[in-house]
Amino acid sequence: MPSYVIAGASLAGAKAAETLRDEGFDGDIVLIGAEAERPYERPPLSKGYLLGSDSQDSVYVHAADWYAEHGVDLREGVTVTAIDRGARTVATSSGAQVSYDKLLLATGASPRRLDFPGSDREEVLYLRTIADSDRLRSAFQPGTRVVVAGAGWIGLETTAAARTAECTVTVLEPQPGALHDQLGPELGAVFAELHRAHGVEFRFGERAVEFRPGMVITSDGAEIPADVLVVGIGAAPNDDLAAQIGLETGNGVLTDEALRTSDPDIFAAGDVANSFNPLLGRRVRVEHWANALNGGPAAARSMLGQPVRYDQVPYFYSD
Repeated sequence: MPSYVIAGASLAGAKAAETLRDEGFDGDIVLIGAEAERPYERPPLSKGYLLGSDSQDSVYVHAADWYAEHGVDLREGVTVTAIDRGARTVATSSGAQVSYDKLLLATGASPRRLDFPGSDREEVLYLRTIADSDRLRSAFQPGTRVVVAGAGWIGLETTAAARTAECTVTVLEPQPGALHDQLGPELGAVFAELHRAHGVEFRFGERAVEFRPGMVITSDGAEIPADVLVVGIGAAPNDDLAAQIGLETGNGVLTDEALRTSDPDIFAAGDVANSFNPLLGRRVRVEHWANALNGGPAAARSMLGQPVRYDQVPYFYSD
């Protein structure tokens, strides 16, 4: 009986497993996830869940019993530590060796981290997981002084949540405006003015260079009162495993329009995939919910040998 292994119990990985079953695949499906949680969607972590308006149950991709009912071997709190392309096996952190006929890499991305004096303190927070969102929600209390590093999507959404919780917020951004790389100066200015109208202070052209208890030091030497530093400076694809086994990589795992990597038995989807988009005529790596939602099923169909042309138009949304 064929065995399909999915490395990454993410939205992309979970939707790939669902699609394999919907398309009639009756072989083994092993879904391996690093977190001690079943697959969930990440947008609420900086939106409704962070604000406390969405329950934790609402973020999960499937009900708790869905995986057992559909014969999906979900392994939580386990990572893939090595891949043997010749033997077609993956090694996991639990010590298991799992054979595969087809392998999907849905390992996502990790927040880029700051490295300066004090950046390892517990008051320096990131956002990627449910646990991260829980820590931010606990920190966002009335009167808390919050400094946010980065005026991108995550930075501005956490800023909005902090202001909703009646925190004071200062945003540091080395670029000349908010959402500068994502939207450009004109639309970025609209978002910046929206936040200013809600009491947010921006310091453009500055970045955090040190965190001390109660204070962030900026690149201009300013001392900003801060109980918490929230870091939202982008994410890096988790493509180390792919690079180690000789797959073609470059800002993610390179794939064709069918989400196949340079190994015909290995596929990639979601944040980690840098895929050729026929509409754009070039590869693009998209860190967004819709890409995971659509890319996982497309990869599953490609794994089954169906003709796939993944040509979704990338888009983003924000609260």
